[in-house]
Amino acid sequence: MRATHRVLCFLAAVMPVAAAAPAGAVPLLVPHRAVYELSLADSTEQSGILGLAGRMVYEFAGSVCDGYTTTFRYVTRIDTEEESRFTDQQTTSFEDGEGKSFSFVNKSFVDQKLEREVKGSATVFDDGIAVRLDKPEHKSVTLEKSQFPTGHLLELIEKARSGEHFYATTLFDGSDGGDRLMTTTVVVGDSEQAADTDPELKALDSMREDRFWPVEMAYFDLSEGNGDEVPSYRMAFKLYENGVTRDLLMDYGEFAMTGRLVKLDLFKPAGAACSQ
Repeated sequence: MRATHRVLCFLAAVMPVAAAAPAGAVPLLVPHRAVYELSLADSTEQSGILGLAGRMVYEFAGSVCDGYTTTFRYVTRIDTEEESRFTDQQTTSFEDGEGKSFSFVNKSFVDQKLEREVKGSATVFDDGIAVRLDKPEHKSVTLEKSQFPTGHLLELIEKARSGEHFYATTLFDGSDGGDRLMTTTVVVGDSEQAADTDPELKALDSMREDRFWPVEMAYFDLSEGNGDEVPSYRMAFKLYENGVTRDLLMDYGEFAMTGRLVKLDLFKPAGAACSQ
C-alpha cells in the first residue's frame, strides 16, 4: 500500500524534553523507535475486507550534519471472505541533511514471499530531480523539483509553528515504483492538548501534557494527468512541535485504518551536536 509508506514521512523524531524551539529555528530530530498498532476503521463492500490488524515499527537516526536514516517494518493480516493474507513491507532510506539526495530500498512480501523490491536514488539539480532505479530494473527518470520525506516533515512543522493553516507542496519518497511525485494539500488546525482519557498518553510518557496540532493531508498523483480532483488517499494525525506523530488515520477510499502509538523508545544522539 503506497499510502502506508508515506505515513513514515511524519513519524519523525522525538526529543527527550519537549521544549519549544525558538522562532525560525530548524526543528531537531532525535533518534527513536516508535511502534504503532494498526486496525481497521472502516471498509466498503467493494473492498471485500472484513478485518485488518497489524503493527508498524519505525526507527529514525541521524542529524542535519550526518543525514537522516529511517527504517520501518509494517506487517498486517487482512481478512476477506475467501482468505486471510499476510503482508510485510520493509523500507530503508537515507536523506542527506541538506535535502539534496535520497536513497531507498522498498521490499514487499505477501505470505512470506517476496512480491516486489524497488531500489533507487534521487538527486536534486537546478530544475528538478534525477531518479535512478536499480530494481526491479535499471531505469532513469527526471521529475519536477520537489522535497524528500524529512524535508517535507520539517516544512510541515515550520508551517504549523508559524500559524499557517493551509498550504500545498510536492513530495518524492520512492514509494510504489519510485518514479513519480505526489502533490499534497495540508490543513493544520489550532494547537490542542490531549484529554486525560486519551488512549495514547501512556506511550507518550513525559510528553503527555505537550500541545499538538491536528493535521489533515490529501495526496494527489501527478502522473495520472487526468484532471481528477479526487485525492488518491487521505491522512489525519496529531503532530507535536518536536516531530512526534500519533493517532493516525489512513483513508484509502474503499477502506480506512488507524495507527495507535503503543510504544516509544528514545535514544541519545551519537556524537557531539553539530552546528546548523
